[in-house]
Amino acid sequence: MILDPFVIKNHTFKNRIMMSPMCMYQVYKKDGVATNFHYTHYTARALGGVGYIMIESTAVLPNGRITYEDLGLWSDSQIEPLKKIVEGVHALGAKIGIQLSHAGRKSRTENIVSSTNQPFSESYLTPGRLSPEGIKEIVNAFKASARRAREIGFDSIELHGAHGYLINQFMSPLVNDRDDEYKDGLKFLEEIIDAVRSEMDKDQLLQLRISAYEYDELGLTPYDWAGILNVIKHKIDMVDISSGGVIPNMVNDYPGYQLPFAKIIKEETGIITITGGQIDNLNLANEALEKEDCDMVFFGRKLLMDPFFIYKYDESLLPTSYKRASTLIKSKS
Repeated sequence: MILDPFVIKNHTFKNRIMMSPMCMYQVYKKDGVATNFHYTHYTARALGGVGYIMIESTAVLPNGRITYEDLGLWSDSQIEPLKKIVEGVHALGAKIGIQLSHAGRKSRTENIVSSTNQPFSESYLTPGRLSPEGIKEIVNAFKASARRAREIGFDSIELHGAHGYLINQFMSPLVNDRDDEYKDGLKFLEEIIDAVRSEMDKDQLLQLRISAYEYDELGLTPYDWAGILNVIKHKIDMVDISSGGVIPNMVNDYPGYQLPFAKIIKEETGIITITGGQIDNLNLANEALEKEDCDMVFFGRKLLMDPFFIYKYDESLLPTSYKRASTLIKSKS
């Protein structure tokens, strides 16, 4: 089932496997421009059989980067290297999206901003509280980055609303201490969604990554997020479900630990859901799909260490050039 094609709107994914967006910290000149490393990294996973690849957190403004070594899409000068990656991934039969992000108070750059003026922790810088004018600048930056993503040819855009980054900072009651119209963080999120949608092609997919559970009794839960998503589900195509990161607390993770969150949201909203988390084999992924916990499964660290692990489950998927290695693959699986 995990290796079966999956159709969303006019897009046919060759399987239900998504490569999770993972920061690579490989921008050498601190200019946000993708490098040869990024090209090799992403096309290698497409060659390995992944059906859906999500480019790592890509900042819409320089102070929206998590670190200076992260990708950006705030300038037209950043378009061409990403276009080369998209063309390479498409040539290998995979779909590809880009995660647009602003790190807010979790940025390690300078002149950082947030919904609050409270730092993430003692080791982080103190952010400036965003004014309504500053919020508008960020919304417009997401819009401009979406225009570039369309020109590049990405199949989808993912808005990073998880892990304590800026959208999450507005959404979470653990962080948002405003007393103006943005006290309701949904206003900020909807303004970004509407701005991004205005620049997307009709066939492009829009998905939202969320921290469905914040591991604090006062934080957001999957049921809270289901209520939020039911308000905006007509504006998005998929939800990418993760958890934690909004405050510096511990997460008790284990294989499949986020599946219950995805199941609640899927049942409560009917939105196409993607999730993962310590899922390191296709058998567990298949089980999750069969139980209808989710619709697609993302793999992160597993793909970092073994970009060709999919072929161990079905050697018929091997590119012809690699079939001579099928005996070795069988012995290792």
